[in-house]
Amino acid sequence: MPPSTAAVATPTAALRRELHFFTLYRLLEAALLALLVFGPFLDRQRAPLLGTITAVTYAVVALVLFALGRHGKVATHAAVGICADLAAAALASQALPGAATSIMVMLLFNVAAAALLLPLRQGLAVALGATAIVIGDWGWAVLTRGGEPSLLEPVMFGLVYVATALLTSFVGREMRASQDLAERRAAEAANLAEVNELILRRLRTGVLVVDGRSHVRLANEAAMLLLGENGDRSEPAPHAVDLAAAAPELCRRLTRWRIDGEVDETPLKLAPDLPEVVPRFARLLAGSDQVLIFLDDASLVSRRAESITLATLGRFAASLAHEIRNPLAAINYAVQLLQESRQIPLEDRRLLDIIRQQGTRMNNIVENVLGMARREPAKPEHIELVGFVRQFAAEYGALHPLEQDRLHADSAEERVDALFDPRQLHQVLTVLVNNALRYGRQPGEAADVTLRVDRDPLGAPVIDVVDRGPGVSDAAIPHLFRPFFTTSGHGTGLGLYIARELCRANQASLDYVPSSTAGSRFRVRLSTASALLAAAG
Repeated sequence: MPPSTAAVATPTAALRRELHFFTLYRLLEAALLALLVFGPFLDRQRAPLLGTITAVTYAVVALVLFALGRHGKVATHAAVGICADLAAAALASQALPGAATSIMVMLLFNVAAAALLLPLRQGLAVALGATAIVIGDWGWAVLTRGGEPSLLEPVMFGLVYVATALLTSFVGREMRASQDLAERRAAEAANLAEVNELILRRLRTGVLVVDGRSHVRLANEAAMLLLGENGDRSEPAPHAVDLAAAAPELCRRLTRWRIDGEVDETPLKLAPDLPEVVPRFARLLAGSDQVLIFLDDASLVSRRAESITLATLGRFAASLAHEIRNPLAAINYAVQLLQESRQIPLEDRRLLDIIRQQGTRMNNIVENVLGMARREPAKPEHIELVGFVRQFAAEYGALHPLEQDRLHADSAEERVDALFDPRQLHQVLTVLVNNALRYGRQPGEAADVTLRVDRDPLGAPVIDVVDRGPGVSDAAIPHLFRPFFTTSGHGTGLGLYIARELCRANQASLDYVPSSTAGSRFRVRLSTASALLAAAG
């Protein structure tokens, strides 16, 4: 995430700001030099023409450098400016010998500014250049005016120039390092603030900040949606929402919590078309009247509880399946021995066949449960659906007493091929047919269930399980495939959930298809070989 531009100032921007003040000081120097040249302050000028040219030229250069101060490189601009300062100081000290000392004193700030804006070596070069100007002016005075002027003054100026350049360079470097560290810390703080704000806004748990008058001061998106409003209020609103008007029951619980600290954790419905929430309260600061309200979506909590329950159930089912396999193997072995006996009447052998078939079917169910508990992938095979569904209908009718109920298979095509694990498809159809025979009947009438093999508009093979019952209520449709959901007092609510999981393991889908006519329709949409290859690619 890029740092906030309001909170970050780059080192270049800081240097350019310092350069701006340096150019302002140069304008002041040019004005003072012009005042000395054209004003009545000096009685004698050694070279009036040289002084006039120097003052005018330096003023023009100072104006140009001030105008261009916000453009170009800072180092280049500073180097050009200090060269102009040194040249103007050298010429002005010759034209105005009476003001030479004052000019050299004013040049001290130019040396310091150059050392601040330029690298250390260049800053020292500027200091040495200024020292050379002072010593050169002293030498010129000795040659032209005679006498023996003291060398102490130019030497002291030179030492001051060099010391000022060194000190300013070191201080500037430390200052820029400190400023850079502060700016990086400010950028990190701004980024963390933006991240925290984004997390708060996108948090699925609703978060409200309520003041002492029960007015909502801050709220994230989830909270506003749970209160029945769109958008988010991540800044204090000019006209805060009154919690008592928006959610009276929530305001009542907040008031009770403020008075006696009692927390009511029963799910709360803020509006008829909104999910239930579980409110939690916490003070924003110790001694503050502002309160944080967390609104946990009860459906999310319920789903987490279901996930934990399903994980526990999976481990229990795996353990139970292991325990079932041993007596089941004994039953199958005993049936095989009885079938080999010649003392069993012929009419009883049919019962032994039923026991063996059901034992085999139960063993397949155990294997499926173990496979789901171990997260083992399905083993899809090529299945000719028309023949498979007809054989399933015949076996189901032979093994389950239908009495007056009817179960038959139908197909729009003679042959439809698909990929699915045959044992798991058998289990899926068993669940769907059991539900259709149990719930898909009109009061006082026999059930009529059809297994129809067809293709959907995209050409994928489908198996529809259709009944002629009263259908599924609108309220129950969203919960059909949720674990433990059942409308019967004798069901576990796991049949449709396991059936859908088996379909997903085979790259298939199981859905409820609403119908305009009476009855229910559950559709298994299967995959073909080409579809599985495309998914694998």
